[in-house]
Amino acid sequence: MNNRVQLPIPEFFDPSTVGEVWQIPYQKLTTEAKNWAQQHQLQSANEDSIKVGLLAIDVQNTFCLPGYELFVGGKSGTGAVDDNRRLCEFIYRNLGVISEIMVTMDTHNAMQIFHPLFWIDESGQQPPPMTEISVEDVEKGVWQVNPAVAPYISNEDYNWLQDYTKHYVRKLNLYSKYPLIIWPYHAILGGSGHTLVSAVESACFFHSFARESKTHFELKGSNPLTENYSVLSPEVLEAHDGKAIAQKNTAFIDKLLSFDLLIITGQAKSHCVAWTIDDLLAEIQARDPKLAKKVYLLEDCTSPVVVPGGADFSDRADAAFDRFAAAGMNRVTSQEAVMDWI
Repeated sequence: MNNRVQLPIPEFFDPSTVGEVWQIPYQKLTTEAKNWAQQHQLQSANEDSIKVGLLAIDVQNTFCLPGYELFVGGKSGTGAVDDNRRLCEFIYRNLGVISEIMVTMDTHNAMQIFHPLFWIDESGQQPPPMTEISVEDVEKGVWQVNPAVAPYISNEDYNWLQDYTKHYVRKLNLYSKYPLIIWPYHAILGGSGHTLVSAVESACFFHSFARESKTHFELKGSNPLTENYSVLSPEVLEAHDGKAIAQKNTAFIDKLLSFDLLIITGQAKSHCVAWTIDDLLAEIQARDPKLAKKVYLLEDCTSPVVVPGGADFSDRADAAFDRFAAAGMNRVTSQEAVMDWI
């Protein structure tokens, strides 16, 4: 069978388990993947004449499973679970044409600028999750840096850290970024929320053996001084004293643009997905605007942040994707065949 022909979905895939955590039967999968490759005459990805990359952003338990810290329910309330079922099916059907799967991993610890432990009010209380901290809040001292974090972040220079936070919220405002939001503790390194959704991990592992292609893992978000929605660049790169605190992920940008066709999806459409695509588009426009045509946005495998009874980022997500499409990127669904895009 030609590598560009869509494949059936393996019988072992159970869509009812996509919203659950379970142990991956690695050794069994290796045998099944090798047999699958032989049965369907799949060649090694190294032999692909057209290189197709799939970037799955933050498909981790913390965002994708009900009951975890920042489940992306979208409008339906079951968004990320439905998205990942479609994503797994898309991977299996297009196994013969996807050359490499890349996944980003939001990676945090407790002492970061967007977590409650970083801040206290005048009575020493930490902000509850989903608190929005404005420029005025920091400048007036409504929220101040918790002195307990200074030894771990700024070598006990509390004043430097306090000045930095004023600079940080001003920069977010100046660049029209999302305001500083105190998120629930999530994607904590070493915790169950940090890991990939079991069904997606299983699909990636199966692909790696069926196509002899190593899954690429890209970690982001461990810098305590800045949010990092986009895997390609943190929200703020310099401190108030001009010192660099972070840098663009140039190596990964180059890797993404090296593919002949790049497919992007993941969670959440309104945040990490949108900002990653936005940064990629900025690079494309600086290098060659025509490169946008090789980017395909898998739109039915991503959902926006919708807080029941609270913020709804659906319109902002849709507006961003409208802008990406206007720049030349392709909006597609998982029901389409990748081979038809080549």
